[in-house]
Amino acid sequence: MLRRDFLKSVPPVVLMPQLRSAPRLKITDIRIVNLKSVRETGKMEAAWNPGTVTTHRIGGGSVIEIHTDQGLSGIGPAIDSGALESAKVQLIGMDPFGIEQLAGPLRYYAGQSPRTVSSLEIALWDLIGKAAGQPLYKLWGAAKDRVPAYASMIQLSTPEERVRMAVQLKSQGWKAIKLRAHYRTLKEDVHLVEAVRKAVGDDMEIMVDANQAQSSGTWQPGVMWDFRRALETARELERLNCLWLEEPRLRYAFDELAELNRLVAIAIAGGENNRGVHEYRWMLEQNVFDILQPDIMVADGVTGFREIAALAKAHNKRVIPHHGGGNLGTIAQLHAIASWPHAPWIEILHDPPVAAYTNGFAIMKNPPLVDKEGYLNLPQGPGLGVEIDKDLIVL
Repeated sequence: MLRRDFLKSVPPVVLMPQLRSAPRLKITDIRIVNLKSVRETGKMEAAWNPGTVTTHRIGGGSVIEIHTDQGLSGIGPAIDSGALESAKVQLIGMDPFGIEQLAGPLRYYAGQSPRTVSSLEIALWDLIGKAAGQPLYKLWGAAKDRVPAYASMIQLSTPEERVRMAVQLKSQGWKAIKLRAHYRTLKEDVHLVEAVRKAVGDDMEIMVDANQAQSSGTWQPGVMWDFRRALETARELERLNCLWLEEPRLRYAFDELAELNRLVAIAIAGGENNRGVHEYRWMLEQNVFDILQPDIMVADGVTGFREIAALAKAHNKRVIPHHGGGNLGTIAQLHAIASWPHAPWIEILHDPPVAAYTNGFAIMKNPPLVDKEGYLNLPQGPGLGVEIDKDLIVL
């Protein structure tokens, strides 16, 4: 058969306007649900944003609900009220199972806000799981039913306080702690890690985050590293048996990051602020990172988030996502991580008592909690497997 005849014999791809399987769900409404704050827990200055003090609270904020004609509803993280009408135009009347067909229009009309896209897709997947009667990690291909958590520190603090915190976390069962490296000098950063390593020994993992990729440009608050500072820090952290060095250079300094990765043995991690599957493809092609850290609320929706993980697996790279916002986004990431064999950890923002991870999880009636062995066990209910605490809903 001649090539032109063969091409004629291939039926064209037809993009159907919607799924035609029956019975099917139909989206009838999208609502923003505001939640009460239980109380303030205190104020804290994040290491990556010195000079800015944030008030932390138990509960509060809002979530979204996507309702259907069959009584099922899905929940997702908050969206801006200004995005609500656009979301309704795109989704009302549609079947949530048509997630691949819905993803494109959502990105097009809400593309300026990756958080909006992700929140809506998380709620859609929660609906799909509830309709199927299965937790999301099983629908996505369960690789494990529990995931080790690492406590991701927020403030820089002092070596003495970070040592106390690390010892406390280890006694509670946490298997790893991530420290921030933001002192003025390399010597101070290394002293911090040395002190913690001496206190916890070699049976607790230590990660170090330089937070040098907060800005998409060439300036950001705090101490800014050059390539030499990144290289010298990486070599010192190798000596201290740290698991990885995170974001040691600017977000798009791919050439420098790839060269750093070539020169050191310690794993180099990053990508939490990068958007779009194409940016991760560039990273993988240039061998920029050993560990990719997409965030489900930033990368490109749930669909793009999962595509990034598939790309990473094809390139034999690990995926250890950024924290996911601290509430329903983190729960969605937990399900995704449990479906990926190349995702060995979940990041939990946890700097108690002011910024304990339970602050954000308090909006849920039945959140998973880190157990005495340092694991988060997967919720077994359908969809996300968690419910919003009705006592916190503002009527």
